[in-house]
Amino acid sequence: MAKPNCIELPESEPIPILFEDRSVLAIDKPRGWMLVPHSWQKTSFNLQAAIASSIAAGDFWARSRGLKFLRHVHRLDADTSGILLFSKSIGAMQVISDLFEDRRMEKTYLAVVTGTPAETEWLCQFKLGPDPRQFGRMQVDFHTGKTAETNFKVLATKDRFTLVEARPITGRTHQIRVHLSACRLPIVGDELYGEPEKDLPLGLRAVRLRFMNPFTKRCVDIRAPQEEFLRTYGFERGAATQPTPRPPAEKTAP
Repeated sequence: MAKPNCIELPESEPIPILFEDRSVLAIDKPRGWMLVPHSWQKTSFNLQAAIASSIAAGDFWARSRGLKFLRHVHRLDADTSGILLFSKSIGAMQVISDLFEDRRMEKTYLAVVTGTPAETEWLCQFKLGPDPRQFGRMQVDFHTGKTAETNFKVLATKDRFTLVEARPITGRTHQIRVHLSACRLPIVGDELYGEPEKDLPLGLRAVRLRFMNPFTKRCVDIRAPQEEFLRTYGFERGAATQPTPRPPAEKTAP
């Protein structure tokens, strides 16, 4: 019997598997799932805990793969959808994590923002640090903040919304959301850094992950579907195209 092409968790819609090899597995994370420590049981939407429980229970999607271990290598915010990468072993965990730490993981997101950018392409280098006034919130901090860099490119406009491609070079908490908010381009539906939008969820989706697999020495290029995301915010199919790798723009944030 063929292996399922999705992760099947109790009382949840199947989660599509976008890519898999011997060391990693990538899923299309739906909105709502949190990535918090396995021991944190204050929510039923703890994705890591749900996956670990499913593997331990011998559910078919995991049993058919002989999976004993699956752990996320990076994080997406609870309301951010898209590509999430998992390691299949403890040994692979550190090796793949190093790709993120060493900036050898090319990440591409789509963001829907309110407003019109002053430029069609720019590089935001605002340093980021915790907001002392609100736990869990980040802020621009030019004095003691950590280096943060994100490349942005305008892809399309529709009424009062703009579709932006975001390519973070670093991986700070809430980096894309804070950088866009600081550029006076808050992401649609971002209650933490912008304004809630009636009937519209957070307009942020991870659509591409590209890296050289250190085990196979092959380039891995994972892409997530975009059509439903674009349609939610009124953009036509094809408004976003997958870019070829390019060097960072020699600009500062507008």
